[in-house]
Amino acid sequence: MPRVSHEGGGNDASKDTDEVASRILRFCDGRHLAIAAAESLTGGLLADAFVRVPGASSVFLGSVVTYDIRAKATILGVDRELLSTQGAVNPEVARQMSLGAGVLYTGAAQGRSLVTLSTTGVAGPGPDGTHPQGEVYIAVAVPDNAPASPSTNRPGVHVRHLQLDGSRQQIRESTVLAVLELAARLLGS
Repeated sequence: MPRVSHEGGGNDASKDTDEVASRILRFCDGRHLAIAAAESLTGGLLADAFVRVPGASSVFLGSVVTYDIRAKATILGVDRELLSTQGAVNPEVARQMSLGAGVLYTGAAQGRSLVTLSTTGVAGPGPDGTHPQGEVYIAVAVPDNAPASPSTNRPGVHVRHLQLDGSRQQIRESTVLAVLELAARLLGS
């Protein structure tokens, strides 16, 4: 499991986030792909990373923020029993959130293949039950028919477990950068 430390004032992280988000948007725009997201601990920061890029509206459809555990079940269709027994900080929850975003935004994709990203975890301060501050799950769903390089395109839902260090805000920002970097790597952008 990767452990990431966040140092400094966030300026470099913001530049990195902007660069990766811009690269993903350009890549997807040229391949008839759309992007949507489902966020929990990032609370809209992932959407913000995309919409800061001029022209993002040609690719980025939106993000649903399901901070509350009931919203994850009601809006995204995450399994209620899973949420009640395992909680929201779980790899399967991240996977189901990503798939749920795909269901929500399919109509808006207007025939384009849809790439979905999700974030769930503990930003802090402090732990949440047995989950320490900084424990995060991210997921990226890449459709089977996503037009990308065969050597780099990895269809399916990919979930990663992270243990991040830093303040609440730093953990949230690091989560956004991590899910963007995962998407870029999977798409070959």
